[in-house]
Amino acid sequence: MVPITTTVNNSDFHVTTRNVIVFYGSQTGTAEEFANRLVKDAQRYGIKGMVADPEEYDMSELPRLREIDSSLAVFCMATYGEGEPTDNAQDFYDWMQMTDDSLEGVHFAVFGLGNKTYDHYNAMGTYTDKRLAELGATRIFDLGLGDDDGNLEEDFISWKGQFWPAVCEFFGVQATQEECSIRQFELVVHSDVNMNEVYTGELGRLLSFQDQKPPFDAKNPFLAPVAINRKLNKGGSRHLMHLELDISGSKIRYDAGDHVAVYPMNDVPLVNRLGERLGVDLDTVITLKNLDEEANKKHPFPCPTTYRAALTHYLDITSPLHTNVLFDLSQYASDPEEKEILRKMACSSSEGKALYHSWVVESERNILAVLEDLPSLRPPIDHLCELLPRLQARYYSIASSAKVHPSSIHICVVVLEYTTKTGRVFKGVATNWLKDKVVTDGSPRPTVPMYVRKSQFRLPFRASTPVIMIGPGTGIAPFMGFIQERAWQKEQGKETGEAILYFGCRHRNEDFIYQEELEEFEKAGVLTQLHVAFSRDQEHKVYVQHLLKQSKDHLWKLIHSSNAHIYVCGDARNMARDVHAAFHEIAEEVGGLTHTQAVDYFQRLMTKGRYSQDVWS
Repeated sequence: MVPITTTVNNSDFHVTTRNVIVFYGSQTGTAEEFANRLVKDAQRYGIKGMVADPEEYDMSELPRLREIDSSLAVFCMATYGEGEPTDNAQDFYDWMQMTDDSLEGVHFAVFGLGNKTYDHYNAMGTYTDKRLAELGATRIFDLGLGDDDGNLEEDFISWKGQFWPAVCEFFGVQATQEECSIRQFELVVHSDVNMNEVYTGELGRLLSFQDQKPPFDAKNPFLAPVAINRKLNKGGSRHLMHLELDISGSKIRYDAGDHVAVYPMNDVPLVNRLGERLGVDLDTVITLKNLDEEANKKHPFPCPTTYRAALTHYLDITSPLHTNVLFDLSQYASDPEEKEILRKMACSSSEGKALYHSWVVESERNILAVLEDLPSLRPPIDHLCELLPRLQARYYSIASSAKVHPSSIHICVVVLEYTTKTGRVFKGVATNWLKDKVVTDGSPRPTVPMYVRKSQFRLPFRASTPVIMIGPGTGIAPFMGFIQERAWQKEQGKETGEAILYFGCRHRNEDFIYQEELEEFEKAGVLTQLHVAFSRDQEHKVYVQHLLKQSKDHLWKLIHSSNAHIYVCGDARNMARDVHAAFHEIAEEVGGLTHTQAVDYFQRLMTKGRYSQDVWS
């Protein structure tokens, strides 16, 4: 744990006395990327700054920032799950909740990253902004809220466009930003290197995939062999699959409802096409070294490594490019028209935003698509590697119970593949990579780098408490674990409460996944009721929320009189909202509540942990 002042109170900061430290709470890497962009912007104003992971610092030393003249703490805080802090911001959140330390004399600003489809929109950013002010810190600019369901990039651009003039006024510097590209890392090419000292995909310790040592976590994932990979659906154009990861000997523990994080690889042909387009030898061994010798982040990804390993394991090459990347790339377009297109999309004008939204966001142009559609654009690959965001872990709800499967973790996913507006085929990085993890007799089992992330999505402590589970599609995943656990509890002689499942799919004969298992659980009395909505088996579409209304009297009795717990898993944008609305209607129609009372009633259930959601958008 590093004291904050030992890092920011160095000679450079004394010379400039303009000290910006940008903390980030990040689960998928976006908040960290925004933090890096703010520090890079600061350089353009002649302000010295640094990026900091709160997990690596003693945040109880935050009050000591007042000892540094003209210091400013900026917080880019993402909200995870149901209003929770990200893993790396958990300790900071706990400290904010418990501390009475005065932050008087500390100056701050906050940008929150959230998604309006979730009930607890931007909870972490909002809490951080409110709590720091309550502790006496001075807010130098208004809280910014970014919505990932809308256009997070545009929200951030708009916020920082107003943020920087406020910062310049605070520091007393000229508010004119020099429009130039600034490199953060320098390239070192290794011509004579021991390949055992070169990173080939490891996230932390070199050679950690060859010599595995617990405990396993985000920086030290376990290479789990794939024991089973089978297609779940009987027909249709989609590919739904069930995978079982062998965790024998890893000492990994999990509970039903937890998430498994997997680190995927980019598509090899895609990496090769990038290398060909850029005209480089992808097996060149390189290090990207931070030009700021005192920065705590020495490299953008593990180094030394090869361009091939960087593009395969460390960099996101499939997501639409952000505006800052387009701006820095523009200098490498020899065609004036192409250069102007890139510059325009990177600016904050309404015309530029509209062009960026249509040409990049809606058309889903990744780096290769941009390079293909702007033929005069020829960036050096080392600068491109500096600009691209990190490839992130993917999180899946675990579809098994450790009580029944202590040495394996099950996941249930749908393969993502579709055609974009430019006619290119987009393939989901992780799902297609997992699909290819085929188990064949006589061959070594393929492996998946993974770790377990604990969740609050839990069965009630008492086995006798009724549970109502709503999970259409792959949203059924955690409920397979819940049902397995209830079956185990029943076998142990425990009294088990009602267990009702609402599942939904398109067609009974195509994608009624886990049909045999669910019907067996119902036959055994583990599932007391199984309701399935087949949305397209009839003229009018039927979804899970419609089936809820059909059982409204019994559901209300369980919820209101029997302390039932409600669980919802799946799509946040439509399904979770519609299910929530259906419960409000049930409370109104059967319970006699007004709409306002119904909303308050279920809000209280959420607060008590009796209405839990594991949703995504």
